[in-house]
Amino acid sequence: MSKLEAILSQEVEAEIQALLQETEAKAEAIKREAEEKAKALLQARERALEAQYRAALRRAESAGELLVATARTQARGEVLEEVRRRVREALEALPKKPEWPEVVRKLALEALEALPGAKALVANPEDLPHLEALAKERGVELKAEPALRLGVRAVGAEGKTQVENSLLARLDRAWDALSSKVAQALWG
Repeated sequence: MSKLEAILSQEVEAEIQALLQETEAKAEAIKREAEEKAKALLQARERALEAQYRAALRRAESAGELLVATARTQARGEVLEEVRRRVREALEALPKKPEWPEVVRKLALEALEALPGAKALVANPEDLPHLEALAKERGVELKAEPALRLGVRAVGAEGKTQVENSLLARLDRAWDALSSKVAQALWG
């Protein structure tokens, strides 16, 4: 029986080896399949993360660009306001200059031309001496108004119609066009 046992043992051993090889092959195939799935899953996750990163980067860049644009716009507005403030200061310094009498006279002439039949010319008390000759020439009464600065007001009959011509009011009316030109000159 020993020969039979040896043959059976060899057959069992061969079957065990065959099953073992088959099992190892299946295990290897399962392992390869799992590795491929894991690799595919990892690559898909990496692509998704890369896409998220790029989207977040674009959002951050856009937000940064918006902040820069906002800051630039605010700075430009501040510069324009500074220019306006300095222009107002320059205008307010005009009464101390030797050319002021001629400037106030021209402002008065423009106001009188804009209101034919004016009966009075109103100006700051300090400007009245500069307007006396014009008032006599045009036959209008001169009146003082301390609050009226850097200009004059022509007043019609009974005071119902008035035309004010002051440098500050003219600056305010022209500021949009002027600030546009200043911005163009400064920033192109």
